[in-house]
This record gives sequence, C-alpha cells and structure tokens, in this order.
Amino acid sequence: MASSTPVATMKGSVLGVILHDVCDEIRLEQLRDILGARRVEPSFKHATPDYVRFENPPVVERLEPVVLGSGEKLIPQIKYYDYGVISVLFELEFEAGWETLVQLAARWVPNPELERQAQQIIHGRLDRIAPALVHLYREWLSEDYYVFTLSGVPGQPLGSDLLTHHGPQIAQILRGELTPLARGENDDVLQASLSYYPNDLVVIGWNAALVYDTPAGAETSVQMLEYVNSQLLEFRHYDELLTRELAGVYTSLKHRTGFWRRWRMGGEASRLNSVTVEVTELVERSDNAIKFVSDMFSARLYRLAAAKVGVPEYKDLVNQKLRTAEGLYRFLVDEFHQSRGFILELMVVIILVIELVYLFRGKY
Repeated sequence: MASSTPVATMKGSVLGVILHDVCDEIRLEQLRDILGARRVEPSFKHATPDYVRFENPPVVERLEPVVLGSGEKLIPQIKYYDYGVISVLFELEFEAGWETLVQLAARWVPNPELERQAQQIIHGRLDRIAPALVHLYREWLSEDYYVFTLSGVPGQPLGSDLLTHHGPQIAQILRGELTPLARGENDDVLQASLSYYPNDLVVIGWNAALVYDTPAGAETSVQMLEYVNSQLLEFRHYDELLTRELAGVYTSLKHRTGFWRRWRMGGEASRLNSVTVEVTELVERSDNAIKFVSDMFSARLYRLAAAKVGVPEYKDLVNQKLRTAEGLYRFLVDEFHQSRGFILELMVVIILVIELVYLFRGKY
C-alpha cells in the first residue's frame, strides 16, 4: 500500500498592520499614565549604540484575542505614536506549506474585516484616551500593510536559496494572488529584497512583505515596516491639508476684487503662514522619529521600504506645496503692504485737504 509523502510545513505568522492618523499629536507620557501601558524600544539585529532608537518610543497596549468571521483567532496590540498615528496590529500564527500560505495571503491582502476591527478598537478607546489627544480629526486617513514572517522553514535554507526555489510563491504572497504571476512581475517583486546574515531574508512589496528570520530578527523588520507606513500616512495627511489650504487661498483670491481684497490679505497670509509652520514642524517630527545612525542594515531596510511604499514621492509633494505656500505667503504680504501703504497715503491726502479747507475758510 503506497504511503503519501507528508507536506513539509513552515512555522510563522501573518501580521495585519492597520494604521490611522487620528490627531495632530498624542501626549505619550499622559497616555501611559491613563493606560498603565509601556513604551516599546526598537530591537536591532546586532548590538548598536544607545542613540539608535525612537526619539519618542510609541506606547504599546496589548488586547484580548479577537475572532474573525472565518473563525481565525488573532492576537491584537495597539501602538500609539507621538505624531498622532494609532497602529493596530493583528497577528495570526500558522503552520503551513507554500500553497496553503499562498491561499492565506490571498484572503488577507487586503482584509476589509481587519480594517473594520481596527476602527472599532480605536473608537472604543477614544473616550478614555481623549485627554492625551491633541486636535482630534473628524475624518481619519488610514493605511494597511501585511507582513508574513517565517521562523521555521524545513532545512533552514539560506535566504538566497529561498528566493531561488520559492520566488514565484513569494511574489504571489506579497501581491495576494492565487494565480502565478508573469516573470517580469515576479522579478519586480523580488528585486526589493535584502539580507543581513546568509540565513535571513526580507522581501518588500508595496502593500505586503515577507520576513524570513528568527523571531527576534523578524521583530526588527516588522517595527521598521510599521514605522515606514506610519510615516507614509503622515505625509499623505500633510499633502491633503496643504492641498485644501492652497485651494482655499486661490478661491479667495479669485472671488475677492478691488481694494478691500488686498486689505483682507493680511489675515489670509497669517493663516497660511500658521499652517505652513505647523506642517513643517510636524514633518520634522515624523521624519526624525527614529534614529539609526550607525545601524546600516536598519537604514538600508528603511530606505528600501520607504521607496517601495511611496514615502519619498509623498514627501516631495509636501515639500513642493510648502514652497508654493511660502511663495504665496510672500505675495499676500506684499499685496497687504501695498494696500496699507495706499491707505496711509490716502489718510495724508485727506488731512492735507482738511487743513487746506480750514485755511481758505479762515481767509474769507
């Protein structure tokens, strides 16, 4: 009687990272007192100096397990970042072969149910954490990202071997596709990969990543990927904020005509300058939130992940609009000064006319 060959299974977990930009700032010290929660320091793959760290580490809150409609039991946690982003991370542990993992990815990338769960979790905490939130937004932007970690692969292959022998499946997993991808698409997905040791691997896609590493090493990559997506979310928010402000100024200029239009430009200029200063400060805060000066692997991982998800493009858009806002501010100020100068000249003329009237009346 022929015996069937057992399918080699891998151990790991899939993590759904759902991020929301909810406010301008979260006062983490106050939040930690409210929740009795802890901050999380980033982990690194090798020993690094103390200055390789988050400038203001996020506060972490662990939650009770939740069960999806599919029956899958997830372990969630929340991270609160000082620049106003709340991240909800759902983890599902698995033991699966490559085909089963491809099917799992097709259900998870993306996963609308996780997005709904994340929103419910955050809304359920708003009343409690409200004192620590600065300027809560009425509408929230969101980002979702998925990370597949592999810590137990039969034979413990090298990272390069994993790419060679299972590249097509990795590409399918990162794209959430059941059907194998074309060769060109495979190559595009797999080119965004790097390793620190021979037996680890990180492959980064625009909405998902695969991390083959020890649990401790995988934590490093997951934290960096989460940070990169929180940064993308912030730049998206700044881009939309500046777009609205600039559109408002252009509309105002279009509909206001005559002398009083120039006179009112002082208020427009002041408001635009306030927004520009605020956005510049917030950009610097999120841009400098983490330091890895001497950790070259983390720096490379950050640059690769940021480029893949689109952080540089949004950052350039924000900087361009900041420059536009600064130029428009100078224009508004110049127009206001011309208006004020005209009023001063008019007042001088009126005073001279009044004096002349009194002078001639005195003669007659």
